[in-house]
Amino acid sequence: MTVVGIAGLGVMGTAIATRLMDTGHTVLAYETRPDARVRGTVRVDRPAVLAATDVVLLSSDTANTAEIVREVVFGPDGVLSAGMGAGAPVVVDMSGIDPDGTRQFAEQAAAAGAAWVDALLFGGAPAALTGRLTTMVGGAAEDVARATPVLDTLAQRITHIGPSGSGQLVRMVNQILTGCAFAAIAESAALVRAAGLEPEQVLGALSGDRAEALPQEFFTKFAGLDLNAAGPVGNMVEDLETAQEYARASNVPLPVTAAVSELHRRLGTAGDSDIAALNCTGRATA
Repeated sequence: MTVVGIAGLGVMGTAIATRLMDTGHTVLAYETRPDARVRGTVRVDRPAVLAATDVVLLSSDTANTAEIVREVVFGPDGVLSAGMGAGAPVVVDMSGIDPDGTRQFAEQAAAAGAAWVDALLFGGAPAALTGRLTTMVGGAAEDVARATPVLDTLAQRITHIGPSGSGQLVRMVNQILTGCAFAAIAESAALVRAAGLEPEQVLGALSGDRAEALPQEFFTKFAGLDLNAAGPVGNMVEDLETAQEYARASNVPLPVTAAVSELHRRLGTAGDSDIAALNCTGRATA
């Protein structure tokens, strides 16, 4: 089995190390907190020792900023501090830092003779313990191939998106979709609560509706600047403003709905008649 190094034994790092141990890997672990331990792992006192492994994982709950990643990998006692060459490990960055920073680190790693892969994990510690994570990966194909046997242990689905930074970028896309969806769900739930409706009945009525299928239906179209009809702007403005009027009367704040309503209203004022014009708004602000 592969010898794996892991930097960080927080909640996620502990779950990852446990899964790797359970599936027969040898795990070397670096962690600054003396009480953070996973039975069976070999604790090391500095990250430079992890350079002796095949794959080094930077756990997202410890190496969670560019500064920490830089120190752990390129610092005086970092994983790549001694310079590498043949036999250098592939560093798998699970930190969630920005894509530009990831690309810079990948270049630094290459200059040191090592490989760099960014692998963003979705599913949390419970999924890590059972190998059911989903991961979006960025990096050169040959480097991703080297990391895949370890990632296969942790994830049931691995998607190689593109070059270094791609995994981080997909994480940002996911967080935009998730964050906006949470806000929209919270506002919708507040309106249902204010109206005294039964949430389960409302949810059942919405199941299979267009709102449930929007990402599948429109994500790739919008990403490709497809301006084919998506729906009338005027109808959306009318519906959103009606919702806001009801919410104001019920003393329910809808800040996200107000912002989205204003965005659609501006499209109509600019002469756009279809929601697909949101593509042009995104292009102008990209």
